[in-house]
Order: sequence, then C-alpha cells, then structure tokens
Amino acid sequence: FREIRSCILGRALSSSGHTILMGRLKGSLSAFSRLQSNMSAWVIDEYGNNGVLRFTEEATAPSISSGDDVLIRVHAASLNPIDIAMRAGYGSILLKLRRDLMSLGQNASEFPIILGRDVSGVVVDCGSGVTHFTPGDEVWAAVPPWKQGSLAELVSLSEYEVSHKPSSLSHTEAASVPYVASTALSALVNAGGLGRDNCADKRVLIIGASGGVGTFSIQLLKAWGAHVTVTCSHNAEGLVRGVGADDVVDYTAGDVAAELGRLEKFDVVLDNVGGGSEHWAPDLLKAWSGAKYVTLVTPLLANTDSMGLLEGGVRSGLALSQVAVKNMCNGVFYRWGFYAPDGPVLDDVSRLVDTGKILPVVEATFPFAQVPLAFQKLEGGHARGKTVISVNQEAQEGMAGTEGVEENTSEAGGDGAKELN
Repeated sequence: FREIRSCILGRALSSSGHTILMGRLKGSLSAFSRLQSNMSAWVIDEYGNNGVLRFTEEATAPSISSGDDVLIRVHAASLNPIDIAMRAGYGSILLKLRRDLMSLGQNASEFPIILGRDVSGVVVDCGSGVTHFTPGDEVWAAVPPWKQGSLAELVSLSEYEVSHKPSSLSHTEAASVPYVASTALSALVNAGGLGRDNCADKRVLIIGASGGVGTFSIQLLKAWGAHVTVTCSHNAEGLVRGVGADDVVDYTAGDVAAELGRLEKFDVVLDNVGGGSEHWAPDLLKAWSGAKYVTLVTPLLANTDSMGLLEGGVRSGLALSQVAVKNMCNGVFYRWGFYAPDGPVLDDVSRLVDTGKILPVVEATFPFAQVPLAFQKLEGGHARGKTVISVNQEAQEGMAGTEGVEENTSEAGGDGAKELN
C-alpha cells in the first residue's frame, strides 16, 4: 500500500508543470483511496473509561458507497465532551438504532466504534453525484454521532455534511470549529430564533461560556451585533472578554443567580451547564416578549439509555412538555438545543472566519499517538477552548501557527464540560 502511494506520488513529481502536478496528485488521491482497505484508528470495542481506547492499524477503511459520499483523509480532529460521554455509552440505544437503519436493518454490533466529531482534511475520493468537491480539496466537517468518527486516517461523509475549509486556518486550527459551530448555530438559530438580521438590539446570556460552544457563540453573536453576558470562573475572564463578551459574571464568587438578577433582563439564555441553572435562569428573561431559554443539556439520550427507547422517549417528551408549559405561563419559552451537522451552515462560518470575525480557540494539541492523554485532559473539565488531535505529519507541521493560541488560552478557566449534544 505504501509502495503504491510512493510510486503514484513519484510519477506525479517527475511530471513537468504545476498544473500537471496538481492534476495528477488529485487523480492519484482518488485512485489511491480505492486501493486502501485498512487504516490506522483509535477504536473502542466496549463502553467504559479511558482504558477501552485501543489503537489499531487494521481498522476497516471507509469507501465510496453512494453517489453523494465524500472520502476525506484526516489531517486533524478534535475532542468534545460528547466523545467522553459516547465512550461510556451515552446515547447508545438511539445511535445503534440509527446505525441499523443505515445498514438496512442488519442489526450487527455497533463495535468497533471510532470516536471524534470534528475533522479537517483533504478529499481523496467522491461519489458520482458529488458536485461541490473534487479530490485534493481542503475541507472541514462535523461528523454525525451515528457515523464512524475522525480519530482515524479516513472518514466518509455525505456531500451535504462537508464544507470547504477556511483558507486562513491550518488544519489544526480548523479542526477546533465544526462541532461547536454546528451546535451553537442550531441552538441559537433554530431554538433561540436569533440571526444576523435580528440581533442588533438583543441581550444574550451564555451560562458556562469558556468551553468550545461558549467561545464560538460569543464571537458569532458579537459578529451579529448582540450584547453578550457570560458566566465563567474568574481565571477565564480574560479568555471570554478576549473573544468579545461584554459583561462577565464569576460563578465562583457567590450567588450567580442574584448577581445576574441585578442586570437588565435578557432576550435569550443559552445554557451549556444545565442542572440547577434551568430552575433560575428562565427568570432572567424578558417576560411576554418572545424570550427563550435554550439548554444544551437534555435528558433524552440518558433516558433512552436507562429506560429503553419507548419509555425513555415518552418520559423525555412529558418532561419537556411540563417544563415548557410552566415557563410559558411565566411568559417565556423553554427549548432544547441539539447538535445538527450541516455543510452549508459551515460555509457561512468559513466566510466569517476568513474575514476575521471568528477565531479558533485551541487550548491544547496532541499527536495521534497520544489520543488517550487528550481524553484524560478533556475529562478533567474546566475547558478553555478546544483539544485538538494532529492525525498526520502535515497537520503537526501546521501546529506552529497555533502555539500562541494554546499558550494564551491555557491560562484561562472554563465550564464547557457538559456540552453533550
């Protein structure tokens, strides 16, 4: 396999002219991908703690199986709290059902599972119906949780889940954005009703703002003209103010609900923490004005895991209805926010990145060989941006441009450990 790659690249390099070189390289990438049956990856064969992570060079490589498939060679991936949760079995019942539907009801074991919901890399092959990408394109994407993830050499996604990578970012930087961008946009736009055209007079509160979703949301809302108040620990204040937060409340300094209650009421609350905050945060909203409380910490997957698909789904629906009616009687709307992969949405994010309105926030990077250490670091909580994995040498070389970001953000504290959508 490696000899074939060397031969292909060698012939390309011996050709004259830059155009011929790039054309043959793109062609060779496509041909090469069809020859690869195995790949290196980090997998789990059972649910559990960090000990279930296993490195293998014999993972089954994805291939083009439908007309809209895009096969991507992974340069960099990143970890999110959902990866820790999925490693332990979070959402396994619903996700296994979705995988079974994708495999035409074969009801096979879900293992081995490859985690990783972010990818930045290069297209190596495309299905016959793909029109927006060709081999050689640099792309980024958020990987749906029911598909094999990005802690591997290759990942296969549909054309509509993929976007062209911002030209201003390295792969390492780019890998920190797609999952949090997709989650934040789904929560703020679909559940919160916000957008670039209606944010100029809006006040938004973000609870637990120094993690990946929080830091992205601050930048997006400021780009749209909103006033943004956040909660975080004291040592994260520099980070959140650096990405645009207007007001910062230290949740470790006392009664955070009382402190926030002294401020002007909000139009939208985005809650990345859940738990007790959903009991007092809706009271901070403007009553009878269409204001919305959106939480990213929902019980749906946990309920189906513990109670089964039917009972867990019914119990979750009843819980949502009860809380929604209670809040509606107080003049505000209660919403659940969900992560939704969407390539066209990432196209918009890419433009914001390339115009300097959104910057990647990378706290730490790890080589591919140290994936368990990256999980261990993330599992410690108090996220200060994203934890990125350099999957190949090209991505590791791109790390030179992110060292300053890592150094700056590592001094701040955060609260992103419960973003599980």
